[in-house]
Amino acid sequence: APWLLAQQNRMRALLFALSPLGMVPPDVKLSALSVLSPALHSLVQRSMVEPASLAAELHASPLAAIAPMMPMRVHGNASTSFPIVVAHGMGDSCFNPGMDSVTKYAGKTLNTYAVCIPTASSQIMDTIAGFLKNMDASVDEFAKRVRSDPKLAGGFNAFGLSQGNNLIRGYITKYNDPPVNAFISICGINAGVAAFPQCSPQTPLLGGICKAVTELLGSLAYNPIVQSILFQANYFRDPTKVNTTAYKSYSQLAKWNGESGADMSAYKANWAKTNSFTWVEGTEDTVVWPREGEQWGELPDTYPTELKALPMKRARWYTSDSFGLRTADEAGKVHFESFAGEHIRFSDSDL
Repeated sequence: APWLLAQQNRMRALLFALSPLGMVPPDVKLSALSVLSPALHSLVQRSMVEPASLAAELHASPLAAIAPMMPMRVHGNASTSFPIVVAHGMGDSCFNPGMDSVTKYAGKTLNTYAVCIPTASSQIMDTIAGFLKNMDASVDEFAKRVRSDPKLAGGFNAFGLSQGNNLIRGYITKYNDPPVNAFISICGINAGVAAFPQCSPQTPLLGGICKAVTELLGSLAYNPIVQSILFQANYFRDPTKVNTTAYKSYSQLAKWNGESGADMSAYKANWAKTNSFTWVEGTEDTVVWPREGEQWGELPDTYPTELKALPMKRARWYTSDSFGLRTADEAGKVHFESFAGEHIRFSDSDL
């Protein structure tokens, strides 16, 4: 039927667009994905056939990190010469009331221009993009929108919520022009996750479901087709697989962290352009696991026998200075903050 053929063509176009390098022909990718991961194939199909329904489901999912509503306020006494860029978490959107209130609250508090940068042009597609637009492609879209805003041309401060920090961190890594002056990461998935959000080994009530999800993602995460589509696969970092060829070759996080063996000199130079990094941890966070990853901690080589994360200064990306984290720390640019609460469940006074 013409309608079905049109839908298939749209799916092929979407899958081709979701592959940042376009290395896999869309027809091959579509058929391969349906065999490789029927569940992911179904999500991609729904994003084309019923995007509004899918976006609502993603927004309501227990995996979603939705920004809290901030109170409206008059202009504060503080000020900054830099505008502010904000990035939202998984399942959320810049077009949602919570993110809008957080952005306005920050701008009014510091008496400056503040903007939330989406990775799509509507609430529906911005929500879906947080799942089905891979991390690198999302950063490229983020950079395009930053560079199209003349008010950001002289540089800006930035903060992200949850997965949104991957956008800012990725922008600093790959672009940083115009430069991020100061970056505040709130519950950021900076070092990746060793279990899917809300499915850590320390959540026994969800153990059966979480085990199935983690095993599925673990077996597929470093497949190049999955990496070209699923944002969450891009920051899934299984400590038992970090020395494998698949992880080093296909993981987008591995490339950013300097774990792939590629030359990191350009990325290090970009990191050096930012003057301040503040890593904020929610002390009761059960979404990012290990939670210490919000402040660049890393699970030890003895995982899963040992589940206690190493602090930043003992993590391999710090000791090797693979992307410039240690250099930034030694220059006095790295700071740590925390708040007592669950994932991005901060108060207005915390913010």
